[in-house]
Amino acid sequence: MYLWSVKLAGITALVAALLLGSRGTGGEEVCDSPLVTNLPSTCFRSSSQLTSSHGPVFAKVNRREGAGGWSPLVSDRYQWLELDLGRRTQITGVATQGRYGSSDWLMAYLLMFSDAGHNWRQHRQEDSLGAFPGNSNADTVVQYKLNQPVIARYLRLVPLDWNPTGRIGLRLEIYGCRYTSDVANFDGSSSLIYRLGVWPNWTGMEVITLKFKTLRNSGMLLHAEGQRDHSFTLVLKEGRLLLFHQEGVNSSSSGRELLVSVGSLLDDQHWHHVKLERLSTHFNLTVDENTNQVDIPAWLSHWDIRQLTVAAVQRRGLQEPILSGRNFHGCLENIFYNELNLIDLAKKNNHQVSVKGNVTFSCTEPVSVAVTFGSAQSFLQLPILSSWLSGVVSVALQFRTWNEAGLLVTFDLPQQEGKVWLHLREARLCLDINKADRTQLELNAGSGLNDGQWHSVALNAGENHLSITVDKDKDTAAHTSTQLHLTAARSLFFGGCPNLECRNPFKVFQGCMRLLIVDNQPVDLIKVQKRLLGNYSHLQIDMCDIIDRCSPSHCEHGGSCSQSWSTFHCNCSNSGYRGATCHSSIYEQSCEAYKYKGNTSGHYSIDVDGSGPIRAQLIYCNMTEETAWMVIQHNNTELTVASWSPDANQHSINFDYASGAEQLAAIISQSEHCEQELSYYCRKSRLLNAKEGAPYSWWVGVSGPGQAQTYWGGAQPASGQCACGLQDNCLDPKYYCNCDADYDQRANDSGLLTHKETLPVRSLVLGDIQRPGSEAAYRVGPLRCHGDNNLWNAAYFNKETSYLHFPTFHGELNADISFLFKTPSSSGVFLENLGIRDFIRIELSSSSEVIFSFDVGNGPLEVRVKTNALLNDDRWHSVRAERNVKEASLRVDDFPAATQEAPVDGHVHLQLNSQLFIGGTASRQKGFLGCIRALQMNSVTLDLEERAKITPGVKPGCPGHCSSYGSLCQNQGLCLERDRGFSCDCVPSAYTGSFCHEEVSASFLPTTSVTYILKEPYGPSRNFSFTDTTLKGENISLSFRTRQTPALLLYINSLIREYLALLINEHNELELRYKLHGNRDVEVLWSSATNLADGRLHTVSIRRQADAVSIQIDRDPTEDFNLTSDVEFNNVKTLVLGRVQEADEVDAELLGLASLGFTGCLSGVRFNSVSPLKAALLQPDSPVVITGPLAQSSCGLSSPANPYAAETTHSLSDQPGSVDPGQPLINAIRSDSALIGGVIGVAIFVTVSALAIMARFLCSRKETYRNREAKAAQPEDERHEFPFSSQVDSQSAPSENQKEYFI
Repeated sequence: MYLWSVKLAGITALVAALLLGSRGTGGEEVCDSPLVTNLPSTCFRSSSQLTSSHGPVFAKVNRREGAGGWSPLVSDRYQWLELDLGRRTQITGVATQGRYGSSDWLMAYLLMFSDAGHNWRQHRQEDSLGAFPGNSNADTVVQYKLNQPVIARYLRLVPLDWNPTGRIGLRLEIYGCRYTSDVANFDGSSSLIYRLGVWPNWTGMEVITLKFKTLRNSGMLLHAEGQRDHSFTLVLKEGRLLLFHQEGVNSSSSGRELLVSVGSLLDDQHWHHVKLERLSTHFNLTVDENTNQVDIPAWLSHWDIRQLTVAAVQRRGLQEPILSGRNFHGCLENIFYNELNLIDLAKKNNHQVSVKGNVTFSCTEPVSVAVTFGSAQSFLQLPILSSWLSGVVSVALQFRTWNEAGLLVTFDLPQQEGKVWLHLREARLCLDINKADRTQLELNAGSGLNDGQWHSVALNAGENHLSITVDKDKDTAAHTSTQLHLTAARSLFFGGCPNLECRNPFKVFQGCMRLLIVDNQPVDLIKVQKRLLGNYSHLQIDMCDIIDRCSPSHCEHGGSCSQSWSTFHCNCSNSGYRGATCHSSIYEQSCEAYKYKGNTSGHYSIDVDGSGPIRAQLIYCNMTEETAWMVIQHNNTELTVASWSPDANQHSINFDYASGAEQLAAIISQSEHCEQELSYYCRKSRLLNAKEGAPYSWWVGVSGPGQAQTYWGGAQPASGQCACGLQDNCLDPKYYCNCDADYDQRANDSGLLTHKETLPVRSLVLGDIQRPGSEAAYRVGPLRCHGDNNLWNAAYFNKETSYLHFPTFHGELNADISFLFKTPSSSGVFLENLGIRDFIRIELSSSSEVIFSFDVGNGPLEVRVKTNALLNDDRWHSVRAERNVKEASLRVDDFPAATQEAPVDGHVHLQLNSQLFIGGTASRQKGFLGCIRALQMNSVTLDLEERAKITPGVKPGCPGHCSSYGSLCQNQGLCLERDRGFSCDCVPSAYTGSFCHEEVSASFLPTTSVTYILKEPYGPSRNFSFTDTTLKGENISLSFRTRQTPALLLYINSLIREYLALLINEHNELELRYKLHGNRDVEVLWSSATNLADGRLHTVSIRRQADAVSIQIDRDPTEDFNLTSDVEFNNVKTLVLGRVQEADEVDAELLGLASLGFTGCLSGVRFNSVSPLKAALLQPDSPVVITGPLAQSSCGLSSPANPYAAETTHSLSDQPGSVDPGQPLINAIRSDSALIGGVIGVAIFVTVSALAIMARFLCSRKETYRNREAKAAQPEDERHEFPFSSQVDSQSAPSENQKEYFI
């Protein structure tokens, strides 16, 4: 049995070696040799041992000597096992095993490394994660390959967790290989200078690599000089690495430029790897695993290094040093310039390398023992010296922290029944002396002490003297004459104190301390670690485990990072992004997205790639009833004369757009349609040329660098034509452009460029403009795009077992997912992606709850949003989930977002490897039924429609948007379904605009009259006859603003002298008069509202159903009335706004009022399905007669007219033929004043002509009108039988059930 066990152990070891060895790649040295097996016993140390048979020397994998492994005397987290590998070694892997034949094994542990057996550094596998998984039994060997090899001589393993039914037990193996290097030590006044003897041929890349370690936080590391007096300097400053560029040896600091800053906390006396690459277009500066890129000017791409100075800067000319007197002090290793080893050259006394000062080729390590206070229970307790009893107190230390507050030192004052507290408050050093919990004395010194740098603190007290000093700055020290009395003080506490011995009113200190000095005697922290001096709890001794959580920063898009000991915070103010890491954009990705949130025309910030790197841009959105146009301006959209210069035969123009190249490319890519006007006006100026031959003019877009386009607006790409050539109507059929006819007369070639792949126009070259008599002008309009390929990309899942699959989602550190859904079902999985352990899933768990769940290695986490509204109502609902290193969040519609914080120092990388499933899972369970739309993952749209076309059980597209967005159509506008979205039909509304929200209003004068003819006469005779129309109710709404009283607002009459009148009476009240029977008196209804002629805007709504009448003014309560005479309004004839012209038809009681007219503003006038004011202003063929002046204005319901309206109007000629050859082209098209004057003149002429014709028609009593059929129905709550005739009645609209269906 024993022999079989030995064979099994040998096989296990062989398999382990093979597994590790197989990780090497061809051509590379495999660095996986076992390192522990042959180590002598002197190389093993431990914190303690249970017995001599449980000593550390027996901790070898698959060995059974002694008690079969190492076990300490006490099983707690202060135990450790240490190995000395004899020399610095490259370590690539570790394997653990429990103690043989026992129930003792580790379940988790830490690994720490060191070069000198002190100043340990914890190895972290994944950002801040430090724990390694251990064993689940005593026999199995668990191996772990380090993600990055470690170079060290000493290794220390610290148990974190072990078998709860046993104790700590360990056998260990380390894998790696020999490491060789060249090292140099610099004392702060020494340096190496390398000069190139022969300038090498220029290469596309130069590389400098090195490693350094130091305890100093600042120093000159490297200085490179090249031709033309340009230099680059690599500087360690406050623990960060900075790269400077300076031009000229005689320039001061003003000629110096900081290119990039990388790294943090680099003064920790550990090796840090630096790589500086000069490529053709940029520098790459890498520190450890953090790389930053900086672009360089083109002329620097051929810059060569001629001299390298290491550890110092040789000052030349008037150059000011970046760090005065701060040369590098520490060790450098393996300094390579391309393939040259500079330290090796220095060792060999190579003539190209000069050694300045005392440079030694070994690394001398100063001993500095630090201690880390990492938790709320951390403290260090030391005994007070007898010298303190005389009242002489001296305490000094150095600390570094990110926290603004924390206790540094405290001790008792027994004689005074008080305490001394030396602590941080608001990043300042504070000394408080308390008595009976009341502050007797307070001193403050220093500021900004939570910057992560080492700061020194000194507390000194003597006879009638007490002071605190920060960073040895005596000028800022705080003093007082108070004397401390310590006759019976017992202990001195650092960082915190146990609750049983002292009550700490301040926050505990979290950070590192070193160089503790009490009464001018250094504290031996190694004796403390061995429990030979003082006491401590929850400390890490002989290491500073501070982490800079802001380097590299997880704050994206320019968010600023701040931190404490255990977490970080991103300030996203003014960045345009939100979330814990400023990941998600606060702006929409298109004008269409803004439109379907109810926004109207205006400037909006558009972030075309959402959480991607492209920044938001302010863009004008022109929201029309059908589309939402994105209008991107450039520096010259006006009509411009092409000038000719004797120095150039061509006229070249470059166009600079308000949006950058990346933004433009993204906008064009995501838009359904883009267009740009390109027009050319000419006289004896050819555009392209004959059918054969080189073109005179061309333009350049973005299809390729400098690729000329030789087609013009309105033609097809690569056609070499203009619009007239495509339509076969050019002035000269021998040519494809009007201007190519070369006539001595004005002509033009105009049209739209619509080929997205070549837009926008970047530059334009006009060639034939230098001949005598040649005149040319051009116009390149703004780029205009509409449609959003992302917003309406949808798929319909009609089977629970159906799904779409996509490649694996990669969102290791940041993942944002957004989509819209609608469903009749109460549950279903929206998406799922799995890894070996990790996963991410979003699902509808019930009719009112969405769950976002994931696992990144810390165990499953869930974020839930419970809504108070049903989500399975077959309406669109939005979901947005985000997961980053700090938290996860979930938002559904506009309900409050739910968040779940990530575990501190837990796993952060999301590692997935399966396909991404949409609408279901790989197991085909819990499938989703319904529609998913606009699915984006990290702002990349998944093309659901294309994938749905080839997937059974899934159909592309999803109709039925009006149920969700129909409420955006205001003022009786109707929602019309479209394949990709919806639009608002404003025909039934008195308003216009994309959402029927823009008021149609006009200013009236006393002579203004608008008469809308409600019934059309028929028959050739002069006798007017109307079909019988009986109204049993009305819906009337309008807004007005006036100071006139009395005033007639609206008047409707009939053929049989019945009428309805709405007016403001002489008492400034609203009055509604009905006369519905010729033989009965007028019924007058008075509203209780008063002071309506106050010049303010008022809105009136009137509704009658048979004898029941309701009136509402503004937001006042509705008033109800009842008619007593009749309920039928028969044979309605006309509706009049303003002055009533046909006085003989007006009832005698209204005659005087009707003749006065109306002075003020009317807006949004609607009578049943008729909008008379809208018809008068916007529909010239309507059955409307206008008398007197009528000016469109704004009564105040909406914003003023859009000042950018000109951007939405194309300046294209309808007939691009010949024009008057006698008029110079330059006068016709370039002179702004002449052009404006001509337009005004034409406008005046047209207006006068129209007025003359109207007057003639009015004098002849000939009304011009047309019949208009209503295009859509009233909203459901207003469908009553209020017909004027079959022409005026609105048709019944299809129900929502008819409009919405799943294909």
